[in-house]
Amino acid sequence: MKKLVSLWYNNVIVGLKDTMEILFASLNRNEPEISLSTLYALACIMENVPFINGSPHNTFVPVDLAIKRNSLIGGDDFKSGQTKMKFVLVDFLVGAGIKSYNHLGNNDGMNLSAPQTFQSMEISKSNVVDDMVAISAILYEPGEHPNHVVVIKYVTYVGDSKRAMDEYTSKIFMGGQSTIVLHNTYKDSLLVAPVILDLVLLAELGTLIQLKAEREGKFHSFHPVATIINYLTKAPLCLL
Repeated sequence: MKKLVSLWYNNVIVGLKDTMEILFASLNRNEPEISLSTLYALACIMENVPFINGSPHNTFVPVDLAIKRNSLIGGDDFKSGQTKMKFVLVDFLVGAGIKSYNHLGNNDGMNLSAPQTFQSMEISKSNVVDDMVAISAILYEPGEHPNHVVVIKYVTYVGDSKRAMDEYTSKIFMGGQSTIVLHNTYKDSLLVAPVILDLVLLAELGTLIQLKAEREGKFHSFHPVATIINYLTKAPLCLL
């Protein structure tokens, strides 16, 4: 095998969220709170294998280790369907109230019906709106952001045919309100499959390219925190 890229897209899980030092100490004690995705991420970083996290939970505890070992990582949580629409619309819905309803009957829906796992997805979906507001200083005052509510329900009948319903309510002239309602039905797995392929291809490409600035002496690879692929995720991992 010439090239290996690892992509995590398992069920939403809750695990240890702390520093690299605490993570290694927990490993030595064989703590059960360490999530499987974090273990896979750590193994990939140690073996210099690109690792992409497609789930909303915090897998990248050992970010500093990835930078130290120059091992490519990217994530979190695939951005597709409902989230892409939200990404586009939020830019002009100043002072808006956003209500997002999701009906899923697949394995993700079953796991997200648990409060502790739903919280990860709620934060991930909300981050898309928060990030857009943060870069729109002209439209939004400091501390101002849309009132955003996310609801996810497990409905076995719909199976993999996800129902996504959004209401975007914004202020208009003379204190009036305008509401845009979207209803989207699609196969969840089919929508995310091309995103997975793109992420894997971009991750591999990122390990092959070498570059240098005009005054730099030698070529080097991209930064290990791969912003080039994080654009395709809801909660992009980045370093300020």
